Amino acid sequence: MTATPLLHDYLFVSAARTPKAIALVCGDRRYSYGELAIRARALAATLAGKGVVRGDRVVVFGDNTVETVVAFWGVLAANAIVSIVSPLTKADKLAYLLNDCRAKVLISDGHLARIFGDGAKKSPHLTSVIIAGKLDERTRTLVEGLPDITTWEAAVMAGDGPPRRCIDIDLASIIYTSGSTGEPKGVMLTHRNMLTACASISAYLDVQPDEVILGVLPLAFDYGLYQLIMAFKAGARLVLERSFAFPAQVLKKVVDEKVTGFPGVPTIFAVLAGMTTLAQYDFSAIRYVTNTAAALPVKHITMLRGLFPAARIYSMYGLTECKRCTYLPPKDIDRKPESVGIAIPNTELWIVDDEDRKVPTGEVGQLVIRGATVMKGYWEKPEATAKKLRPGPIPGEQVLYTGDFCKLDDEGYLYFVGRMDDIIKSRGEKVAPKEVESVITNLQGVREVAVIGVPDELLGQAVKAYVVLDAGATLDGKQIQQHCQQHLESFMVPKYIEIIPELPKTTTGKIKKTDLR
Repeated sequence: MTATPLLHDYLFVSAARTPKAIALVCGDRRYSYGELAIRARALAATLAGKGVVRGDRVVVFGDNTVETVVAFWGVLAANAIVSIVSPLTKADKLAYLLNDCRAKVLISDGHLARIFGDGAKKSPHLTSVIIAGKLDERTRTLVEGLPDITTWEAAVMAGDGPPRRCIDIDLASIIYTSGSTGEPKGVMLTHRNMLTACASISAYLDVQPDEVILGVLPLAFDYGLYQLIMAFKAGARLVLERSFAFPAQVLKKVVDEKVTGFPGVPTIFAVLAGMTTLAQYDFSAIRYVTNTAAALPVKHITMLRGLFPAARIYSMYGLTECKRCTYLPPKDIDRKPESVGIAIPNTELWIVDDEDRKVPTGEVGQLVIRGATVMKGYWEKPEATAKKLRPGPIPGEQVLYTGDFCKLDDEGYLYFVGRMDDIIKSRGEKVAPKEVESVITNLQGVREVAVIGVPDELLGQAVKAYVVLDAGATLDGKQIQQHCQQHLESFMVPKYIEIIPELPKTTTGKIKKTDLR
């Protein structure tokens, strides 16, 4: 009898089919599918030898490295639940995450010992720590007192891993939300959740086996992680970079490796828009460019068209709780540039009012998502789960109430309006920050913008915009305000505009508005 497909089969099936094909380019090293599969199985055997069993949690605290990639697949092959945590996480928050999921094993790198050394000591549940990199005297001092320390080299030396125990409704991963609006919550995703999401996204992106996908987004960020998962599902190649901090270096790698898939976020596209040396790069190999979170500003669409003339450009929208909600087919991007598109394959959506009634076309309400990608809930947070997961149209099922305000047009295309907890109430009117941000972003000379509500005795809340300008731009607050007056209703025009050198970001690169308040 054929075993139920599980997430880590993507690695092992591709390795069996094309063992010598290059799966991963990381720095100046290249790794084949066969090589990565051997290491993942060996790590799984090591974890089993340390007492890890079905359902145990293993935290991978690491950069975008080959070790993080192997650890992701190896933990799954050990029948355990993997949680990748950003290396930018501070010691206290790491301790919180380790304790929250009661991680049994921590996998990290020696250069992060100054963080995890303290964080891990505050977690009584850890029974083992696996450390990549050199265990020099300084590192040994930092990790002194941690239980059962094993080097990465020893952990991936040999072994075939334990027998397969999981089925597809078992948890595969806990992905922690960024915590930009409060305490981090662990989003519980099953193998079936992640397999379904990967199949759906791969289908509409038309990911091919000869794809070369850029992995510049953090693997701790679900958008970054799914680049790895989709690449390995197709037997394609992932070009993994630690970040986009040095764009010229990354773009050179894009050209040298003949990258075909370029996943980005607004902050990356804002950097590209400000570069003056892009003409020197040959991007003709790129087949598709993706963006998620919200619709691309029109000026970014224009920029990407000029930069990647042969590429399909996808605006997409989603959230960790269901991975992806919608995508805008590239053929519609000129016709409906402000839309985030239609439901992804094998997913349904609708919009409801405060009384849980479906709203008419064009009316704003809360987006609801139905499908196999919807999370199982937040790890050990039943009250928070109950706010998001509610009974669906079929008895016994649960659907996701996203907490996002959206609207549908008469063709069924979705428009993201704003987070429900982000809406500004000014002069008795509701202002969606995203709408104001989109108008300001399309102003020539603006690189990035974040809009929030600030207390105001007269208005209740006043609209305030924090604006980052392109290098050399000479815009001032008055000019930006005048632009807003031309394109927005009066109650949406920012009362305050502050030009700042950069916006605060979370570890996944999202704008952290809590730091602006």
